Amino acid sequence: MANAGNLVWQILWIFFMASALQPIIQQHVLEAARRRRIWRFERARGSRVIVMVHRQETMRLLGFPVVRYIDINDSEDVLRAIRMTDPGVPIDIVLHTPGGLVLAALQIARALREHPAKVTAFVPHYAMSGGTLICLAANEIVMSSHAVLGPVDPQLGESPAASLIKVVEQKPIERINDQTLIFADIGRKAIEQVRKSVRELLHGRVSDEKAEELSHKLSEGTWTHDYPISAAEAKAMGLNASTNIPAEILELLSLYPQPMRTQGGGVEYLPVPRQRQTSDRNKP
Repeated sequence: MANAGNLVWQILWIFFMASALQPIIQQHVLEAARRRRIWRFERARGSRVIVMVHRQETMRLLGFPVVRYIDINDSEDVLRAIRMTDPGVPIDIVLHTPGGLVLAALQIARALREHPAKVTAFVPHYAMSGGTLICLAANEIVMSSHAVLGPVDPQLGESPAASLIKVVEQKPIERINDQTLIFADIGRKAIEQVRKSVRELLHGRVSDEKAEELSHKLSEGTWTHDYPISAAEAKAMGLNASTNIPAEILELLSLYPQPMRTQGGGVEYLPVPRQRQTSDRNKP
């Protein structure tokens, strides 16, 4: 009986160890697959490929979401990759992000803008806010057919800077508290800074008149901050945008899966290609 009990404990111990190691092994397998895809794409295009993917991550024990966004760590990593790239080597940057810190996004955008060789921004799903700011630095923006960009109007906390300014302009001064006045003042400065940056990034990409027009439209709260700008609309604005995204980019994004949720997701399907089947009775 004692031997049987020991055997059960050994089996349980092996099971728990395997369960603990499985996520680590899966992560290593995923990382190896990503590196292979990136290496193949680099070889095919003779470029440096930089991937910046931000997913919403869920902490397994506590179960609340942690939203990833463009931060200083990202700008440090991207700038390091750019410095390691010969001036004559094109850069392909793959973006999947809700945006983030203007400072970090602008550092990345300026570094890409100054790279002598061609810079292509690939957007398989979305590159909003700071992600769009980075796209404006590229020579070409390549999106999937339903991918979107977004406005780059500054946000102060949960409030759009443009809306704070409108409150101050439309409400009697004696009914506005000091904090709102301060935020509105910061908002004016933030909009002007972003507008200037957009104009700087677009210089030479479009005409000066178009750059001026876009700098106002994208930064001054023309739309809500999550307004989806399609490839067709981006092209109509004068940006060099297309939907000729390579299948390899879409396959690469699939190797950055959303972490498992504690309560499961709302989308489910069999992850295999599905083709139309022709029955025998339809044959001539």
